[in-house]
Amino acid sequence: MEFNDKQVQILEAAEQLFADKGFEGTSVRDVAEVANVNVAMISYYFGSKEKMLDSLFSYRSEASLMKLESMLYHKNITTLQKVNMLIDYYIDKIQDQPCFYKIMMREQVANFRPTTTAMIMDFKRKNQALIEQLIHEGQKKGEFKKHIEVPLMMATLIGTVSHIITTQYYYREVNNLQSMSDAELNTLLKKKLSNYLKQLFKAILTYEE
Repeated sequence: MEFNDKQVQILEAAEQLFADKGFEGTSVRDVAEVANVNVAMISYYFGSKEKMLDSLFSYRSEASLMKLESMLYHKNITTLQKVNMLIDYYIDKIQDQPCFYKIMMREQVANFRPTTTAMIMDFKRKNQALIEQLIHEGQKKGEFKKHIEVPLMMATLIGTVSHIITTQYYYREVNNLQSMSDAELNTLLKKKLSNYLKQLFKAILTYEE
């Protein structure tokens, strides 16, 4: 689905509010005020708050799938390099879109809205199919081990990154990094997550010691 600039402006305002106040705690009027549009425009574009949430998932997930496809179909790099690109992509994505991942996690746990749940499930299936294709490519080349549990592998990747990024306040406190600016901490976390996950996935996927 294509979204124009005004729709994106509204969706990004809704994303911030849904993350901060929750879906139930956010009104259409709240979104209109933050997006600096009138309520009638939101009604015209989306029809309801529920459909606005569904549009947010379409907006984020479709862009993500397109990026993944372009990355995984790259012909001039090894399958392990593609996995490393995948790791860095998810770190960047979750760092850049913490509000969306907070909403996504909440919706998966609550499971209140069947339409949204179905959209999340469809996105996960498509995402997993692409990753499985990558793993099978590495297995055919003899680079990756057999019997790789892709769902667990992806849960490890997304879960680890999401947890560290969304709870970075605790990481800062526990590791005595109070003197670091937010930008410095984000740079540090990106480097640490990237190195750790690449080492972990290399051990999981390849025959190399």
